[in-house]
Amino acid sequence: MISANARPREIGMLIFKDFQLLDAAGPISVFEMPVRGMAPPPYRLTVYSLEGGAVRSSGGVQMVSEPLPAKLKLDTLIVSGGEGTRTLINDEAFLRAVRDLSSRTRRTCSVCSGSFLLAAAGLLKGRRATTHWRRSSAFERSFPETKLDADRIFVRDGKFWTSAGITAGIDLALALVEDDLGDEVARQAARELVIHQRRQGGQSQFSVMQDVKLASGRFDTLIGWVQTNLSGDLSVEALAVRAAMSPRNFARVFRAETGATPARFIEKLRLEAARLSVEQTGQALQEIARETGFGDPERMRVAFLRAFGQPPMVLRRQSQSRTRGQGPD
Repeated sequence: MISANARPREIGMLIFKDFQLLDAAGPISVFEMPVRGMAPPPYRLTVYSLEGGAVRSSGGVQMVSEPLPAKLKLDTLIVSGGEGTRTLINDEAFLRAVRDLSSRTRRTCSVCSGSFLLAAAGLLKGRRATTHWRRSSAFERSFPETKLDADRIFVRDGKFWTSAGITAGIDLALALVEDDLGDEVARQAARELVIHQRRQGGQSQFSVMQDVKLASGRFDTLIGWVQTNLSGDLSVEALAVRAAMSPRNFARVFRAETGATPARFIEKLRLEAARLSVEQTGQALQEIARETGFGDPERMRVAFLRAFGQPPMVLRRQSQSRTRGQGPD
């Protein structure tokens, strides 16, 4: 319950040239839902840029912004991501503004590659964070002092919240609303937006087959075979034999083609297959573990915790609850 005299929380979205439009619009739409339905409104939303005015997104559409005031105090700062982050990580004036503004906020957040800007500003040193799966390797190279949880939809470490690619900003904003106003308000916001309140799983559920599409097609036949033989011997040596290559050359070329080592790629395929069986069938976990190549339920459980943050049985119960209409909308 919000007091009738309570002041709205100031939410500031920081954008820049070539920002990703949905990185900004998605969270804004989430915070709009409680503003519509509650009195007094719990949030006041403002879009900022360093100089103000219309700012062109990477898609060409512009968003109008207010100039960033000196000594601005916000409850929550959200830094957008987008192609513009590639140049802004070297823009000391912008990074100084982010550092300064963050020092006066209760929460500092980023969407997608906006985490690069927080890290470049020195705000994520020694902390956990996430970013878009496609840029996770670059993030780890650039900011080794930040522990990247590359498969998480969003990560909270103290006052700093970072989220994964693009639509994950919506998940982040719903979590912020829940943190502020409780589960029921966040649930109602999700219902209005016709989305799940809590999207289960990590980025791995979206990235594996997108990785395949990035390849030239050289390993399409091999990958198709792997998907139907997940319980077999999928060691680098065995795969190299099928590809008619030496193990060393196979591992090098496969990573160049898919963006992942053979072992990591196989684990992602196994996780996808296992998760589908866990959520969509009543099959015993021991049988699922055997069919998907994990071998035993404990090994599969550890892999699920690492990738999804939940053990298989929890994901199964959540899936069953959603199917019955009792879970998050």
